[in-house]
This record gives sequence, structure tokens and C-alpha cells, in this order.
Amino acid sequence: QVVLVSGHLDSWDVGQGAMDDGGGAFISWEALSLIKDLGLRPKRTLRLVLWTGEEQGGVGAKQYYQLHKENISNFDIVMESDEGTFQPSGLGFSGSAEARDIVKEIMSLLQPINVTDVFEPADGTDIAYWMRDGVPGASLHNDINKYFWFHHSQGDTMTVQDPNQMNLCAAVWTVVSYVIADMEDMLPR
Repeated sequence: QVVLVSGHLDSWDVGQGAMDDGGGAFISWEALSLIKDLGLRPKRTLRLVLWTGEEQGGVGAKQYYQLHKENISNFDIVMESDEGTFQPSGLGFSGSAEARDIVKEIMSLLQPINVTDVFEPADGTDIAYWMRDGVPGASLHNDINKYFWFHHSQGDTMTVQDPNQMNLCAAVWTVVSYVIADMEDMLPR
């Protein structure tokens, strides 16, 4: 059984793609790194996917889906961060009402950093195939007021990234992915 965390590496047409979507790729990597560094071993596999080709029609996501759809019942949740890594505010979620209640409970663990909201729906080009077929999905919600200042521009460089905000985004990603991967049962469909 798999909990998939992801971001993508492809918006480098004019800038470096640091925010779109290097930040999402980084916090996904960091979530798994933190879990490993803490010596935690969840019941399910945590899988990192760094998508490519999202801007070119989602070809990377489509290929991955085609290769793994026969095991769709083993995918517990698919998570994608693709709206920058600014101050996090919560989680977008798509799934059953029962699964949403569980995710709300998980998000309550993030009260100390004031990131507890669950929005509807989850959004992400790379996870859309899975969500369409009933796999619960999650996307990071954060303060995107400045997102389009840098999106697909020469200004999308590492200087846009705030290490403190990225750490908070990584904390959200880490807690959500680990708790879901370590629950007794998969999220209800």
C-alpha cells in the first residue's frame, strides 16, 4: 500500500522554477527525509514522485498512471504540492466524507503551527488521474498572494523561497503523509 507525495520539476522556461514547482518537489523530498531521520517506519510505503512534463500536457503523470493503475486499490492517498511554498494555511482534500473527517482530525495535529483548515477539493494536474478514479487526494494550500508575481517569470529563483515558510510546508506534508501511512486502515473510499 502506498502514500504518494509529490511535486514536479518543469517550469524552467524563463526562470529557475524554484517556486513553481521546485518548492513542491523539495517539501515532498524533505517530508520523507524527516520521517527517515526520525527513525519512523510507517505501516505503508511512502513514495516520492518528482513529476515531469506537467506543463507539456501532464505526460509524466499520465505515463506513471498507465504503469501503476492496475494497483490503484493499493494507493491510499495521492498528494501534490504545486502552488508555491509560501505560508501554509491548510490542505485541499478530495475524497469521501468519512475520509475528510479523518483528514480533519489529522490536521488538528498541526494546531501548534496554526495550519488546520481542510478545503475542497484537492487540486493537482499530476494527481488528477488518481482522484478521478476514486483515490483520495490532497494538495497544499498556502498564501498564494505573491504566487503570480513569480509564476513562469525570470523572478522564479531561489530568492523567492523563504526557508521558514518552506519548513512549515514541509511540516504539514510530513505530518499528513506519515499519519496516513501509519494508520491501521487505509482511508475509506
